[in-house]
Amino acid sequence: MRIGRRELVVILVILAAATAILFLGTPVRMQFIEKQKTPMKLDQPRLVVYKKDRLLELYDGSKLVKSYSVVLGFAPEGDKEKEGDGKTPEGEFYVFTKNAKSRFHLSLGISYPAKDDAIRGLQSGVISKTEHDDIAKAIDSRKMPPQKTALGGEIYIHGGGTASDWTWGCVAMSNKEIEELFETVPVGTRVEIRP
Repeated sequence: MRIGRRELVVILVILAAATAILFLGTPVRMQFIEKQKTPMKLDQPRLVVYKKDRLLELYDGSKLVKSYSVVLGFAPEGDKEKEGDGKTPEGEFYVFTKNAKSRFHLSLGISYPAKDDAIRGLQSGVISKTEHDDIAKAIDSRKMPPQKTALGGEIYIHGGGTASDWTWGCVAMSNKEIEELFETVPVGTRVEIRP
């Protein structure tokens, strides 16, 4: 029996459809679905960054949920003092924004400079009284503090990789892990950055 070109195409289409039905209707499909991650639901999310250990920990209240490897600014020792110093700030902050269009995959904006940074900046003459007051007002209302100050700004937790300390003061992690954190952490989440 000779099979023509048209019949061969029909047979191949039927075989492809049967193969798809076989694989998509079996436990293989279920395994694929089970591997897809759903965002973690946390009642009291908070983040703690340990600079010395290059570690970010995600908590739900006092319960540790997960740990992530991170890297810091290119001059990681000490607290951030001024714009361009390459230091990652230390202190108490909160997530003021989530940026799904970050040039470093995804990012969570950290509320630096904080009030204590503004006080230090005012006392040392790095910022003006007006800048100090603008920072304090933003922090009191849990908004974005001024980002273009002589103290620095635009501090984020973002993707981009963890090969070495490479940021200008941000906390960087793998793209896959920032995806998970981005889905889990809402705006307003407390962030503590420790030495």
